[in-house]
Amino acid sequence: MPLRTRSSITGYGDYLHGQVQRIARLVLMAFLSTFVSVRILVLLIMTGRLPDLYITIGGTHIHHLNLGIFMLACVGAVFLFHPHVQLWLRGLAITYGIGMALTFDEFGMWLHLGGSYWQRASWDAIIVLTGVLFLLAFGRPLSQVRWLHLLMAGLLLAGIVAFFILLVQSLRF
Repeated sequence: MPLRTRSSITGYGDYLHGQVQRIARLVLMAFLSTFVSVRILVLLIMTGRLPDLYITIGGTHIHHLNLGIFMLACVGAVFLFHPHVQLWLRGLAITYGIGMALTFDEFGMWLHLGGSYWQRASWDAIIVLTGVLFLLAFGRPLSQVRWLHLLMAGLLLAGIVAFFILLVQSLRF
């Protein structure tokens, strides 16, 4: 077995980073396009420009976060139990992005299961997730990180911490 040198490991790490970026870009594209589409549809329905497209079973409104949870569970199951997951990777990435958007679009409902919609928490969650997905999709490999990148990552981390502090404080209301 040949001895791996630092440069060969770094090269492999850069290759893996490229693979992660390609998948993250698919997830990001599916995530953002689904979120925007769902928000537009909901606004058009709420303003009466589109007929009621909501799913109702037995008088109970089924929120689209349930469809998102189901999609995320399916993606997880395929990753865990399918022997040739690499063949399905692109489709799974797109399905994962769609499921994330459907689920996190109604993030506020996770926290407050009452009748209020809590759109602010959902928008905050979408913004944080979009930032994280952008970092995965377009960020540099760790071998190329410089001090400015660390500063920006620190600022993003501070923003995420601030989001969760505000989120916890909003639970009091």
